[in-house]
Amino acid sequence: MKTTVDIPDNELADAMRFANARTKREAIVTAIVEFNRRRRMAELAKLAGTCADLLTIEELRHLRRQG
Repeated sequence: MKTTVDIPDNELADAMRFANARTKREAIVTAIVEFNRRRRMAELAKLAGTCADLLTIEELRHLRRQG
């Protein structure tokens, strides 16, 4: 999708540097993908420990030791 956005030059330059991007588009797409990935992970982290059917770390270790 084409979109016109006014992005400060210094911020875009930093994004390109951090993403090791060769183009502005590549830097912006990388930033959006990374943003979405982090938000998904944050939502999953909120659910940590809420499922009673999952094994605890100790139970998993015990099962691994048994083979």
